[in-house]
Amino acid sequence: MLDIALTAILIASGLVLTAAALLVLLLRQARERKIARRRANPANDYAVRTRWAPSTTSTLNFSSFVYLDVDGDGKYGLADRPMAGIMVRLFDERGVFVKAARSNNGGFANFTMSTKRRRTALRVPGLYRFSVSVPPGWRASGANANQSIRLYAAPESLVGLAGDGLPTPVGLVPGRHLAGRMPATTRATLSVMGKGEVLESRTLAPGTSFRFDLASGADAVEISGDGLDRRLALSSYPTDLGLLSPGSVAPDAPLRTIGFDDVTKRSLRKVPCGHAGLDWRNLNAMSRDNTKNSEGYVNGNVSGDHFAYTSSGHPAEFGRDRPFGFHSVMLTAAWLACEGEIALVESWLGEELLRSDEIVLSALTPCHYAPMLKAVTRVRLSTRHHWQLVVDDLVLVL
Repeated sequence: MLDIALTAILIASGLVLTAAALLVLLLRQARERKIARRRANPANDYAVRTRWAPSTTSTLNFSSFVYLDVDGDGKYGLADRPMAGIMVRLFDERGVFVKAARSNNGGFANFTMSTKRRRTALRVPGLYRFSVSVPPGWRASGANANQSIRLYAAPESLVGLAGDGLPTPVGLVPGRHLAGRMPATTRATLSVMGKGEVLESRTLAPGTSFRFDLASGADAVEISGDGLDRRLALSSYPTDLGLLSPGSVAPDAPLRTIGFDDVTKRSLRKVPCGHAGLDWRNLNAMSRDNTKNSEGYVNGNVSGDHFAYTSSGHPAEFGRDRPFGFHSVMLTAAWLACEGEIALVESWLGEELLRSDEIVLSALTPCHYAPMLKAVTRVRLSTRHHWQLVVDDLVLVL
C-alpha cells in the first residue's frame, strides 16, 4: 500500500510540474505573439507613451560615486580619477543594514531600485543612508562619507521610486608617507619642503630605515650629506625612496615620462622592444577599462587611459646597453585580493646589481617609488607572491 501511495504522489507531482511548465510555455508564447503584433504595426515604431507606470522588468541603478581626489579640494575635477573597489554600504531609516556594493571601474557603487522587483536593494520609499568605507589612513576630502537621501513614491516613473538627488561624489585622499633606507656607513639630513619653506628636518642615521607621515602642504623633499644629495617633487601618493646611494639623477637632468598611452590605441598590447628606445620583456600595455572588477588596474592608472603590468604576474624587465637614469615610477598591486603584496625592484649597471628594493603595494593607490639612480642598464620588476604589478608614469633620463 505504501508503494502504491508513493507512486501516486510522484505521478501527481509530475503532472503538476508538467502543467506548470506548460503554463509558463503558453504564457511566454502569448507574450511573444503580443510583442510580434506590436512590432509588425508601423504605428508603434515611434509612438508617444500614454500609460505611465513602473516597469515589471526594468530596474535603475541608484549610485554613489567615489573618486581619488588628487588635488584634495573636495570637488570632482579634471585632475581627479574614479576609484574602483571602494566599499559602500546602504542602510534604511532605522539604521538597518540593507546591502553593500563596491565601486566599479567607473567609480560607481550601484544599488538597484524598483518597486516591482523583489530582489532590488531599494524597493520602498524612505530615508536611506549611503556610507562610504574610508580606507585606514585615508580621509574623505568633502567630509561626506555618510549621506542620507530620501526616496519617495513616483508611480508614473520607470521603477516607481525617485529621489531628492543622488549622493554627492565622495573624494578620497590617501595618507601620504615618505619611506627609505640609509646605507650602513652614511649619515644625511632630510628636509620636507612646502612652498619653498622647510616644514620639517630629520637626521638620517647610518644603516637605519625611516618612514613618517607627510604634512598636507609638503610638496618636495631634499636630502643632503655624504654624496646622497637629491631633491624630489612629491606626488599625491605615498613615496618610497628605497636604499639611498650616491650617484643621484642631476637636478637639471631632462626627464622623460613614459605613460604607455602611446604604445597602443587599443585595449591591450605587449610593449614592444624599441618603445622609448628601450628593450622590454613581459610588460603589457592595457586600457584601464579592459578588465572588469580590476581595482589596481584602475587605481594604478595615474595619467592617460593606459598603464603597463607584469604579464601573468611573472618578472618583467626594461633596459638597453647604453646607461640611462632611473628616476621614479608608480607601482600598484593589481587586485584588492593581493593587498599588501611586495614588489621587488632590481636595478643593474651591466653585471653589477646596484639596488634591490622591496616596496609594499596597495591596490587602492600607487606607491611613488623614486630611486633616482643616475646610471642603470637594466631594471627588473617582480612580486613576492607572483601577483600582477601595475606600472605607470615611469620617469627616466634617456
